[in-house]
Amino acid sequence: MSADALLFVNAAQVVTCAGPARARRGSEMADAQLGTGVAVLVKGDSIVDVGPLHTLERSAEGATRIDCEGGVLTPGFNDSHTHAIFGRARYEEQELRATGVPYMEIARRGGGIHSSVRDLRTRSEDELFALAEPRLRALAAFGVTTVEVKSGYGLSLEDELKTLRVIRRLAETLPMRIVPTWLGAHEIPLDYRERTDGRRAYLDLLINEMLPVIARERLAKFADVFCEPGVFTVDESREILSAARAAGLGIKMHADELTSGGAAELAAELRATSADHLAAVSDAGIAALAASETVATLLPGTMLFLGKTAHAPARRLIESGVPVALATDFNPGTSPTTNFPLILTLGVSQLRLSVAEVLVAATVNGAAALGIADSVGQLAPGFSADLALWDVSDVRELPYWYGAGRCRASWACGKPCHVHDLALTFRS
Repeated sequence: MSADALLFVNAAQVVTCAGPARARRGSEMADAQLGTGVAVLVKGDSIVDVGPLHTLERSAEGATRIDCEGGVLTPGFNDSHTHAIFGRARYEEQELRATGVPYMEIARRGGGIHSSVRDLRTRSEDELFALAEPRLRALAAFGVTTVEVKSGYGLSLEDELKTLRVIRRLAETLPMRIVPTWLGAHEIPLDYRERTDGRRAYLDLLINEMLPVIARERLAKFADVFCEPGVFTVDESREILSAARAAGLGIKMHADELTSGGAAELAAELRATSADHLAAVSDAGIAALAASETVATLLPGTMLFLGKTAHAPARRLIESGVPVALATDFNPGTSPTTNFPLILTLGVSQLRLSVAEVLVAATVNGAAALGIADSVGQLAPGFSADLALWDVSDVRELPYWYGAGRCRASWACGKPCHVHDLALTFRS
């Protein structure tokens, strides 16, 4: 066995999420494949075998052992929706919302996304990188091994490209798997809103100037649009996303977050990889998603932070056959958290999902929301060696100890992303 082999032993439980290499639906989400007395053998960046220790030891000779010391081993979490590239925090908006000022009114006054745009445009690539790197390491410290990172606080050719280049640099620097998404259609910039032809001019900028450069330089895997009344209409979103697909990008959508406006139906029509938020999705939108391959990515941390009582209808989505993923929506205005286990807590306590369902939503279906479920999200032979070790003895404790930092270590592609306890690793 080569020197880059790892053998994980002595876990109280191993949650493999093993099964079909695709998004899980309906009752499939209720089976996270929990095992006891199980070891996991990793070689290089892949999982070689999962099974009883005595059956793995012969082939694991010479491997470095990771003593899980009675903890719980799971696949690394796949955070499929974040906005981690930003400058200053927007803490003043939380207090404004507490006094009754709604999200869209804050935006109308030049706050919200516009505030982050003004700030990001003043910052260099080096400064944005220095701010983002510890944020992503914080995600890794909460068990995240794959993270999608969006642009969307630049909203100009120069600043969107600047953001995407920072994301590329992070991907080249950090051991985590980082998936870049272009979100130039996050808002209509204020300087365009002030023009009579501003909406059309900004769409032309997105499609005819930004998109060709991003596609040519391969700066993004996906394109995303904030399809919401007051932001981008269904027709505008269709135009942008159709152009992005023609340029070779995958499609994701901010859909029906605050108001039901037909965004979920558009996501299904365009065969989007994911439709995200969906707190206000209609019955027709649920039916359209159920008939499609689109993953519904739910972001309960956002609704909690916004003080909303209505969450996305997770139970109805699952019972209708829609594959559901969970993500943090980490961003400076509406979900400033890197704590993925807290999202599991909200999945159970607010969305009424079982522990198995939130685990599948965070792993297999999170990978499906990024188009990588064929190789990521399971502890199974042939899958990427993305693992997280937790300082709990029962996986049900993960959502129970809400807000706690229980991740002892995480690995992406067999490489450590976070190690809280250096005594974990020893040579057999």
